[in-house]
Amino acid sequence: MDILANLLLIAFSAGLLWKGADLIVDNASAIARRLGISELVIGLTIVAAGTSAPEFLVTITAAYQGLAEISLSNILGSNIFNLGLILGLVAMIRPIPTHPTLLYRDGGMLLGLTMIMMSFIALDFLGRWSGMLLLAGLVGYVGYLFSRAPKAIAEATITSSADLKTENPGDPAATWRNYPLLMVGFLGVALGGKFMVQSATELAMIFGVSQWVIGVTIVAGGTSLPELATCLAASLKGRNDMILGNLLGSDIFNFAGVLGLTMLLRPLHAPHGALLSMILLNAMMLLVLFFIRSNWKISRPEGALLICLALFRWGMDIGFS
Repeated sequence: MDILANLLLIAFSAGLLWKGADLIVDNASAIARRLGISELVIGLTIVAAGTSAPEFLVTITAAYQGLAEISLSNILGSNIFNLGLILGLVAMIRPIPTHPTLLYRDGGMLLGLTMIMMSFIALDFLGRWSGMLLLAGLVGYVGYLFSRAPKAIAEATITSSADLKTENPGDPAATWRNYPLLMVGFLGVALGGKFMVQSATELAMIFGVSQWVIGVTIVAGGTSLPELATCLAASLKGRNDMILGNLLGSDIFNFAGVLGLTMLLRPLHAPHGALLSMILLNAMMLLVLFFIRSNWKISRPEGALLICLALFRWGMDIGFS
């Protein structure tokens, strides 16, 4: 495929991503109202799992093809992309209100996972036992969220910002149509992400970019496009809990779900540069938690700093490749 064809496919992929994200936000919110579950829990679970589908497809395929660098760098790159570029961009568009539940429960879970993954990578302990441990942690976390779903609504709405409420005035009533439309949304972002990664990777190879750089930048960024499109759509619709729920939940699913299942099916080995990426990811995670706590919102200057750090991290990966 030539350069022009790849550019046209990228433009088509962007349209699929945006329309799919729009369907996800609207219908996931409606389902949350119908089931009596907070948008935060829906964002952390259903939306996060759906938008992590491209990471799973790329990671498991790369693992079975023996491309450990692509497999692991995709997850590490996607997680920093989520917490750096996406969160930073959305915060610069509109400051994001936060609350203690995000900090102590969900942020704490993700911080614990990043520290565990850093230990696994440092020890090159990326086999089946590690995968089983990660998957067990994910099952326990999701089960805990849904077991406390009624209380989560109250926790998410105890805040000074009306934007954090589960239901906004004038929201349409949820119907059975929301479920198939949500699936259509997930299909749209999955196909859009797949085509985007394929085209961007071919363009990078045309210009002679290395496998690690492709994995940690283009592939990671491409598989994170569903999160970007969903968070932008949620921001425009004032669904603030879904923004952080999607980003934190996607990172949790990437580590515990995608990497956990990948290592269970096909043990990996830590490639060169993985430990440095994990150290930077841990540092960024701590910074995000600090921003969540500071005035209980993520401001525009804080969003700009997250973007700068994510770009710096990309520069470090390229420099060490």
